[in-house]
Amino acid sequence: MAIKVFCDAADLASMLQLAKNPRISGFTTNPTLMRKAGVTDYRAFARSALDAVTDRPISFEVLADDFATMERQALEISSWAKNVYVKIPVTNSARESSAGLVKKLAQAGVKVNVTAVFTPAQVKVVAAALAGGPPSVVSVFAGRIADSGRDPKPLMHESLNFCRAADKNIELLWASPREVLNVVEAESVGCDIITATPDLLAKLPSLGKNLDDFSLETVEMFLRDAKAAGYVL
Repeated sequence: MAIKVFCDAADLASMLQLAKNPRISGFTTNPTLMRKAGVTDYRAFARSALDAVTDRPISFEVLADDFATMERQALEISSWAKNVYVKIPVTNSARESSAGLVKKLAQAGVKVNVTAVFTPAQVKVVAAALAGGPPSVVSVFAGRIADSGRDPKPLMHESLNFCRAADKNIELLWASPREVLNVVEAESVGCDIITATPDLLAKLPSLGKNLDDFSLETVEMFLRDAKAAGYVL
């Protein structure tokens, strides 16, 4: 498939293992994943990840809610390595757009990954802000859009058009996928990147699998587990 697959994780052991896999084209993380993984020192975690990931993009997120502090943090994060992208949320918690900061960072040569994007209108604004800058990413949370009961594909089509119209250096990322089918959907839309957790990455070998064979494997799994548990009737 043409679409690039990025690992979305904060478990360093998993990231180090997946860094050996040439099918993984990059890495992303966020404070929520880091907290779940038990990360306590942001800089130490980043240094360890960057020691392993030197030849592919890796995104780290700012931690602030005000734009002045976001800018300071973004400049520091960007300085860690040439392959670092800085994740900037599309708004702060007061619903104020981060487009002004995104434009400032892009013009300063910072590779930005605009995150927590949900609507084509948001994509249009941030894509315009990123135009003329270095390579950048717009992360649209298609999985969460689907969680709201909406089909994300038409929204992703529209978002892709805005990215392409703004600048060829802007890549559209399908974020928060829930199943392997989402990889197929993202590819059909024309998205440049899809993120996947290690659990979802483990399912990718099932892509295109013969369904009769899949059925038999499932029957065998139930039989094996029943025997292993010692169930009797």
